[in-house]
Amino acid sequence: MGIDWAPNTNRIVTCSVDRNAYVWTQGDDGKWATTLVLLRINRAATCVKWSPMENKFAVGSGARLISICYFEKENNWWVSKHIKKPIRSTVTSIDWHPNNILLVAGSADFKVRVFSAYIKDIEDQPGPNVWGSKLPLGQLLAEFPNSPSGGGWVHSVSFSADGNKVAWVAHDSSINVTDATKGRAVIKLKTEYLPFLGCSWITNNSLIVAGHSCIPLLYCHDGDDIKYVAKLDNTQRKESGGLSAMKKFQSLDRHARIETSDTFLDSIHQNAISCINIYKGTKSHTNKFSTSGLDGQLVIWDLDTLERSFEGIKIV
Repeated sequence: MGIDWAPNTNRIVTCSVDRNAYVWTQGDDGKWATTLVLLRINRAATCVKWSPMENKFAVGSGARLISICYFEKENNWWVSKHIKKPIRSTVTSIDWHPNNILLVAGSADFKVRVFSAYIKDIEDQPGPNVWGSKLPLGQLLAEFPNSPSGGGWVHSVSFSADGNKVAWVAHDSSINVTDATKGRAVIKLKTEYLPFLGCSWITNNSLIVAGHSCIPLLYCHDGDDIKYVAKLDNTQRKESGGLSAMKKFQSLDRHARIETSDTFLDSIHQNAISCINIYKGTKSHTNKFSTSGLDGQLVIWDLDTLERSFEGIKIV
């Protein structure tokens, strides 16, 4: 259900419906060894994410809780502590604040919440920040409903590079942004596209979203607005075997068919994009990002090349 890689320590963490997580470390012989992490949950683990310092990770689950896992040197094992209240349904997405302490979680109860994930055993006492000053483990610092009437599951959440903004996408085809430095008001943009499954900041003001429309889209948060910038996939359908549109319709007419079996999309991805990750750069300045989808493809997008190829696009 979930996988994440820690690039500095070269460790992988995975979680699944077996209610466990595994930390994978690579030995000198190049082989990967696994260490079991007991999450102490009774439902499937749905998502996992390493913290920025890579000394702990968070696991969301269908047990209506988040497990914060860290390595205990004295006993030589991974232990987990739980954040439970006030989550009311499956945790679908998580992301870490740059300070390594705060955590944002989206869930199937139509809410986005910011928690403290401070572990006193491995970290120094954190100072106050724009989200709050009291930061014991599990402290709820903010809660945002996707809309007053619900608005559908939250599919993906993302902290900005400075940690002041949170963006999320939900099943009502909306993009939402809130800024802790501006009263935590939620700016919501309902789009014409199919629901988005992933979102990620690529600068402090620009974010990439993608989902069931199979195309990554660029949006910009500007003041009190979220503005559409561009589709980042301008792939054109190629005529197979030199078959023109006229010949296709003639063929349909000749064989008395009312529809064609051609289901090829005008995009690189041929099914929903389920995951967006930064491939090169940081959230404050991304050079390349990757998307993976239900079509089994992993695509790497070069933002510098895209910026040059599209007229009028400026990523700010």
